[in-house]
Amino acid sequence: MPELPPMVQALLNPKTYPDAPPRIEMVQTQMSFVFLAGDYVYKVKKPVNLGYLDYTTLDKRYFYCQREVELNRRLCPDAYLGVVPVTQGRGDIALDGQGEVIEYAVKMRHLPEEAMMNTLLANNQVSADMVTRVAQRLVEFHQKAETSATIGAFGDLDTITKNTEENFSQTEKYIGNTISQEKYRHIKDYTKSFIENNAPLFRKRIADGRIRDCHGDLHAAHVCFTNGICIYDCIEFNDRFRYGDVASEIAFLAMDLDHYGRADLSRSFVGAYIAFSQDGELEQLLNFYKCYRAYVRGKVESFKLDDPHITEEEKTGVLTTARSYFELAESYV
Repeated sequence: MPELPPMVQALLNPKTYPDAPPRIEMVQTQMSFVFLAGDYVYKVKKPVNLGYLDYTTLDKRYFYCQREVELNRRLCPDAYLGVVPVTQGRGDIALDGQGEVIEYAVKMRHLPEEAMMNTLLANNQVSADMVTRVAQRLVEFHQKAETSATIGAFGDLDTITKNTEENFSQTEKYIGNTISQEKYRHIKDYTKSFIENNAPLFRKRIADGRIRDCHGDLHAAHVCFTNGICIYDCIEFNDRFRYGDVASEIAFLAMDLDHYGRADLSRSFVGAYIAFSQDGELEQLLNFYKCYRAYVRGKVESFKLDDPHITEEEKTGVLTTARSYFELAESYV
């Protein structure tokens, strides 16, 4: 394991925390260190610039911590408790302590792992009724979610093309590793063709107010069946990835259910959303957005191969996962 920064090493010590939890576990993503500390979870953003996000300064990380809390309270109000400083004084690093602020962390209640949709799926414990309830919650959320001319513009052909082309440019380096040249070309050609052939439908979606300030990262690991339904960890770092067609949002979770081998639940979820929302056109866009979302997941997994803090053993699993998402993306073509 590459050596971790001193601040991260300090946050692995229970004495760093105000309530001194019995043990600390750390989970990493491409953009964050996440510390599981008893009843609470603390999420610290890495000082990285990945092109689509920029956390390189302390001020930016503080801003995006605040945004994360604010936006996630829309779908998971009880879990997001606020932003706390990481301080250093007299050589000691402390969470919410005295001294110079050297970092910030989002503080959350620790949601029960056994109630997460991905855990339940792995144990064959998700029912059609459960995904129907998720669909109903999302219809209510999307109906209230902000929309405007500015947000609506994120559904135009130029923005959709920019998003898809960015995917392809950012994954060129992984051709021959997580995605084959043939698969890359097949998906890219399909995407370009679909956008060109369905321009009137994309424009109608804007006119009908279907472009909203959504969650942006709606997959199974972000749905928790606790205190009703908590849908957490939305995208705060780039409005472009959160503003979009509700069809893209629904396609994301439907795709992930497919990835778990539960096409039956995927169909139930989409059918319930269409029934509750009366959005019959969504089906025409479903496979296009499923392909797009599966490709995004393959891309994000591929990025982990370049993370110096992830072990070679973990990268073997990452490689398998990335390839499976790219295969799924092609299956929708």
